[in-house]
Amino acid sequence: METQRFLFLICLMMCGGDTERTPEICTGAHCQRSPSRSPDHQSRYSIYAPRRPSVPYTVIHPQHSRTGSPKVNPRTITAEVFNPQRCSGGGCHGSPRPTNNDTNECKGIGCKLPVRMRQDPKQHSTGSDVGRSRLSFVHMQDRAEQVLGEFPELGTRGGPSIGIQLTCDIKPGTNEVHSEDALVLHLHLAKGQDKLVAQLQGQQAEVKQLQNTLREQQNALLAHQREILDQQRIMFEKMDEVKTQYNLLLDSVKQLSVQGPQGVIESHLDGLQSQVTTFSQEAFAMHKMNMDASVTDADRPLLGCGSCRADEYCDFSADRPRCEKCTVCPPGFFLVAQCSIHADRICQDRDECLEIPNLCKERNQCLNTPGGFRCSGMSEREAAAGMCGHSYFYNSEMEECQACTECDSQPMTSPCSALNDAVCTNPSESKLSLSWSGNVDLAKGSAFPEKQLHIRGNSDGSLLSCTDGWLVLHQHGLVWVDHNLALKHGCRSFIQACLRLNASEDEGRDLSGMRLEQREGKSLQSTSVSGATSVEPGHVLYLTLKSATNQCSQDSEDVHLQSSLISPFSLLWLSHDTGAVAMTAQAVASAHYHTNYRPAFRTSAISDPYMVGLTHDNRGVRFRESGTVKFVLQQALYSMGQACISEGFYLLAYVNHNGSSAELTRAFKPGVHYRDTSISLSAATAVDSGDMLTFEILAPAQCNVRYFGDDSGISMLSLVWIPSAVSTALSASVSRKGLPSGAVRNKALFFHQTSPAVPQVALAGTKDHRDFIFREAGTASVALDLRLIHSCSLIKLTLLQQSGSQGVQPAPVAQQIGGHMPEGSVWASVGLRASFQVRNGTVIFATVDCVRGRINQIAHDAGSSMSILWAVA
Repeated sequence: METQRFLFLICLMMCGGDTERTPEICTGAHCQRSPSRSPDHQSRYSIYAPRRPSVPYTVIHPQHSRTGSPKVNPRTITAEVFNPQRCSGGGCHGSPRPTNNDTNECKGIGCKLPVRMRQDPKQHSTGSDVGRSRLSFVHMQDRAEQVLGEFPELGTRGGPSIGIQLTCDIKPGTNEVHSEDALVLHLHLAKGQDKLVAQLQGQQAEVKQLQNTLREQQNALLAHQREILDQQRIMFEKMDEVKTQYNLLLDSVKQLSVQGPQGVIESHLDGLQSQVTTFSQEAFAMHKMNMDASVTDADRPLLGCGSCRADEYCDFSADRPRCEKCTVCPPGFFLVAQCSIHADRICQDRDECLEIPNLCKERNQCLNTPGGFRCSGMSEREAAAGMCGHSYFYNSEMEECQACTECDSQPMTSPCSALNDAVCTNPSESKLSLSWSGNVDLAKGSAFPEKQLHIRGNSDGSLLSCTDGWLVLHQHGLVWVDHNLALKHGCRSFIQACLRLNASEDEGRDLSGMRLEQREGKSLQSTSVSGATSVEPGHVLYLTLKSATNQCSQDSEDVHLQSSLISPFSLLWLSHDTGAVAMTAQAVASAHYHTNYRPAFRTSAISDPYMVGLTHDNRGVRFRESGTVKFVLQQALYSMGQACISEGFYLLAYVNHNGSSAELTRAFKPGVHYRDTSISLSAATAVDSGDMLTFEILAPAQCNVRYFGDDSGISMLSLVWIPSAVSTALSASVSRKGLPSGAVRNKALFFHQTSPAVPQVALAGTKDHRDFIFREAGTASVALDLRLIHSCSLIKLTLLQQSGSQGVQPAPVAQQIGGHMPEGSVWASVGLRASFQVRNGTVIFATVDCVRGRINQIAHDAGSSMSILWAVA
């Protein structure tokens, strides 16, 4: 019974609402109804006590609103007390239950609580609580005492049974407490809430303190910035003082140069003695530093540049002395020292603020800048009115006056004005095509996995320049690059010769690459790396040797580059005004081993996709209009089988015209067994609208070949298409008659023209058809391939050029060197590629030279041909 009463009290405490709400007590006959449960409420707790017939029937209802409807409150308590008039049956008890009240002041179920949990009666004995009697049901604060105080007989034992049903409108699971210490738990929760509030208040105080600290730091930072601005202002004031002193010194020097009396000169010298001493010490220190920088080791022999041009000087700052272009003083600078054979030209910035009085008027401050000056507060309207002065223009981007460009001997397109600089015509801008050639050597100190090759050569700086072995382009346009390479290497597997283009410091891509396989005894191998791309000023071209498998030692003797080649590097530049289009496409790697194979491609870069594009099956290139195309395909492969070595591989090019395909040319490559290598083919031909260019690789039937393709340029198709109005092409094969054989020393090759005749270039001769004669000035790009059988230690293939003048000896244009024939191979191959300028009447021809051996046979049916591209100058 005590447990039931405690549960009753707990439910009252958890379900109770405002203590000022007063329930109504219903007594009388109309209240005589059986206990019922409201459908809108869910009973969660029920307590039954023994009934007593002497107590009248009493029902306690919730408080009603003024409208008469009960107030809906999920925390409202409804209690019903059953007390019938007569008791019969076994449920009646004879003797009343004695109470357990310890004192007269304790009434209700609160007397059943432990002493430590009872409410202090003194809380209701003073103040405004006097009128609130514990016997007044309306003003009781504790709802449990409010309900049970009216029924003291609930505490008797043994009396008639009384039933009490208690209903709490609380959702299931929210107020179920199965412990008698629920009140203690409630108090603990209240204390926890107080602690949480205290902690939140403490955190708020910490946040406010951090905000104050941040505000103090911001104030300190602002003060520090003000100090920096003050220091800058002081520095500018000191600079103005230095300029003033320098101006006074300059005036004094001018007076010394004008006045003649000895006494006056001595007086000025006495006044400026300290300043002259200071300047002398600075000048001595500067010259001493320059002398120390130019000291050469005594043990190292003094190298020279040979013969440099009149506008070049010999630069000793690099590893090897080389000729460099003399610096041209830019606008706004004056000449200090002329360019000599051992030193570059020295230029000094002109200080307009000191030389020109009242340059920026009185209200503006003048500040000297490199190549010009700046007037504080100058507006663009004032500059347009000519405030910058004669030979100066206002640069709106830099907001300063700059010296006008002097065109000298160059034609001027637009003169200098108040707001625009002069525009001079660049000699290369009037050209449609140009060429350049240079030498290549192995950079010292470079090591695998990537060795850099240095490109060296002379240039006027208008098209390109050589910087640290790299080729820096200075003009917009399209370029075709050829690199003839001959080397020995002892690396296992292979090494890869690469041509790379860097558009910026962080962006670059490989244009092409050729793999040179491992051979026994480090025999000499030769190949040619070619590529085409569209370039802009600032783009960089450079060459490297890579070891993809890191199977090359760090010893420099592991790779020996043949440096005696003549102009191994050449470049053809085409202006955008020609309407030329450049395209590069990467070959797709084959998933299986093949013998004959038709490569497929995916486009890497193209300057005009409307004129040139891949076919629907990606195995060829389709042309929209007629023109001349120069192409190169480089395919990397891996082969297995002895038949690969003996018979080798052929790379064929076909031109499909009006649905019929015809072979254009083919190149030969000796095969390898369990090795990596590359095969390459380059040629030029005329195409019509709708023509297609396709390729095929032929291998022996007993040879298994895997074809590779990735983004390192090892399998790449590059081409340049040029309109027919400014270009043409000629193809020829080696003639059957007059072929050199035996001990051949610098014998000329004879050719038979296979392409239609063109007016710009022709194969001419009375008997031998040795010479190719150009009838119009322009730029030529030549590709020569030779398939032969020989026993020579070295085989040299040379391209020579001769002008139309009588008695002029031919000069070599390019050269390639091959080594021994591969062991087990029936045929060998050697080829070269080059670009150069030609004039009306220029003659070119090719020679072959066999060193320590003999040439047994030169193939004339396939694999030996020459292709020439001509572009207007």
